[in-house]
Amino acid sequence: MAGKGSATMQHWFHIIPKNTGLSAYAWIIFCILPFYFVFRSSSTLGIIFGIVMILLFFTAYRVSFISDGWTVYLSVGMEMAISIVMTMFLGYVYFSLFLAFYIGNIQHKAGFITLYIVHLITTIGAVSIGFFTQTEIFLSQLPFIIISVLGVILLPLTIYNRIKREKLEDQLKDANEKISQLVVLEERQRIARDLHDTLGQKLSLIGLKSDLASKLINVNPDSAKSEIDDIHQTARTALKEVREMVSNMKGAKLKDEIVRIQQILKAAQIEFHAEGNPELTNTPLLVENVLSMCLKEAVTNIVKHSQATSCRVAIIQSTNEVLIKVEDNGIGMSDKAESFSEHGIQGMRERLDFINGSLSLESSGGTILTIQVPNVIQQTEQGDLS
Repeated sequence: MAGKGSATMQHWFHIIPKNTGLSAYAWIIFCILPFYFVFRSSSTLGIIFGIVMILLFFTAYRVSFISDGWTVYLSVGMEMAISIVMTMFLGYVYFSLFLAFYIGNIQHKAGFITLYIVHLITTIGAVSIGFFTQTEIFLSQLPFIIISVLGVILLPLTIYNRIKREKLEDQLKDANEKISQLVVLEERQRIARDLHDTLGQKLSLIGLKSDLASKLINVNPDSAKSEIDDIHQTARTALKEVREMVSNMKGAKLKDEIVRIQQILKAAQIEFHAEGNPELTNTPLLVENVLSMCLKEAVTNIVKHSQATSCRVAIIQSTNEVLIKVEDNGIGMSDKAESFSEHGIQGMRERLDFINGSLSLESSGGTILTIQVPNVIQQTEQGDLS
């Protein structure tokens, strides 16, 4: 059994419980008050017995916070016995509150339930007997005894649930930190892919044309000049694409992407039809950014490879998922993995995997590309790429 609620509970000052709804001063009074009940005894033997019981209780209480395994049961059992004796013979009920606090800190479910039930039964039994053996004392502090019994009932449950909630919140915080780290890693990978796609081929082309121009400059100056002009144009195109990529890193909105792909399709003389609302609700920016990039890639594939004359984009939002369908009437696509990679499908799958999304293809009399992202991802905290 996990006897300790947490490692921090090993400090001596946890004898005075915190965050229980009672002031620390009230707990100090509960620590001092048993001596008052002891010194009310008429005999010296009774006073000595009472002091020994108090010292034993606080010693066992301290040990219970720093022990583990069977020593926990031993120390708690001793505390319960002392609490019963103090209640029945001296009318001091308030040790039961200390026990209630300790039991609430036990996060081992079976151990918690066992000690909670035993403590509740013994406390109610001791109070019931005490009303007959110490009637005058019990009646004089009746409201406080009732509060103590309620504390024994409610305090362990409250503390147990609070600690469990705090642990879940800590786990959620750790998970969010890991997600943030993964977001950064994914962004780095995306930037690397985009830089490779944007600059890799063009820089290779510039290098090849530069070598060719250097060889032709003395042999065929006109051809060399033509190659240099191509190098200049390629460099300008690469610079433009890099600027666009940096602009896209700010986070693409789906509604803006719809406008851009409409312009692209119009320039390619492909008829465009849009269905659904492109303004997504309760969607993290990272998810919308990935959807926008995938939509852009899908339309780029249509323009480059499909030979289509029309394109339809449907955006469907439901309580369970966001679904985007991109459909064309072109020549269709090969099911081969090489074709997927060539047309950028693999990159889309990788991006969607990161947000638990999926991509499916149907290629018969055209191509239907379906993107699905579950809403469970959309409930995560925003604040990714802005």
